[in-house]
Amino acid sequence: MGRMLRAAVLLSSFLHCSAFLDLSGLSEIKGVWKDSVTLPCAYVPVEDLVQQTLTWTVVHDEGSGTIFRRDDSGDHVLLAEYRDRVSIPKDAPGNVSLLILSLEISDRGTYTCQVTWRDSNNSLIAKEITTSLEVVKVAATKPIIRAAGPGLTLPAGASTRLSCEAGGSPPISYRWFRAGRAEPLSSGAELAWPSLRPSDSGTYFCEAHNRAGAGAAQRSDAVQLTVTEKPQTELVPAGTSGISWTPWGPTTTADLPITATTSESGVGYPGKNETIRDFQRTGLSLYLVVLIAVVCGAVVFLVISLITCMRKPRDTQVYDVKLHNLRAAASSSTGHYEEPISATENSYVMELGENKVSQEVNKNVSGCVANPQESEYEVGDTS
Repeated sequence: MGRMLRAAVLLSSFLHCSAFLDLSGLSEIKGVWKDSVTLPCAYVPVEDLVQQTLTWTVVHDEGSGTIFRRDDSGDHVLLAEYRDRVSIPKDAPGNVSLLILSLEISDRGTYTCQVTWRDSNNSLIAKEITTSLEVVKVAATKPIIRAAGPGLTLPAGASTRLSCEAGGSPPISYRWFRAGRAEPLSSGAELAWPSLRPSDSGTYFCEAHNRAGAGAAQRSDAVQLTVTEKPQTELVPAGTSGISWTPWGPTTTADLPITATTSESGVGYPGKNETIRDFQRTGLSLYLVVLIAVVCGAVVFLVISLITCMRKPRDTQVYDVKLHNLRAAASSSTGHYEEPISATENSYVMELGENKVSQEVNKNVSGCVANPQESEYEVGDTS
């Protein structure tokens, strides 16, 4: 009786665990040729049960066999045609789905997922689920053009690129065209401009095609690219300078702030008011420096002039002295009488007050008056 009770408990626990260990997946799935596909297989983990083995097998036109096996020794890919193309998640308990990369037409077939668990009594429980895989070729879908930037209206000199995206079986080929031109601009999923020019403005579209579409190309909707004129920019090259006159005085271009002058609606450039304030501050400070330099130069010149005048030799001053007494003596020898010049008229007063010069002049005049015979003799001799 006790054995029967123990067997009933084990059977009920087995049935209970089996109810929680059902595998979930899909019976049929379609994969796109040259694309990847995931064959779903999952279960809800149970605390008392430990996964022992996991195997994926396939039956198709090429034969049958075990593709993948996971056990205590690790993961093993057993069929060569699936090597480097299949994998199963490792860090997701209960998820044992099979991922197949780069599907081939020969991959179509029936795939079976089988999982084995061991319970606390060392009993093994096995579950499996079957999925039928169909590999199809899908023609390229209508492509969509996506812009790399926020819009398709850009200033000259900016860079941008357009991307062409289409669905379908890879590989997919792309070509870019410009409206009004029959020749393609380039091949590839992207069309890029490192530096836009106004002549790049125009209407663009792309085409996509693959081998599944029997050579038929799918064309995207056209997009309009507009390139505006480059904003006027005035920059002072480094190492150059010039002088200009402003309301605040002479200004060198090297001292002016280097700013870009653009339209007021531009974004990302210095404001007009800020540039004017910087210019006013620079011009005003330069005017004060020039004014101080001029004043200092005038003071230095005046000091040098005064020092030169004070050190000038006194002997270089020339005075034109008219000796009237000599003329008076000469005229008396010829019979003409002139009123002798008083002694007071022979006194010459110098503005600089130099007594030495006055004494030498009076001495010469007295010598001429004291020797009248010499003067008369000279006059008579000439007659």
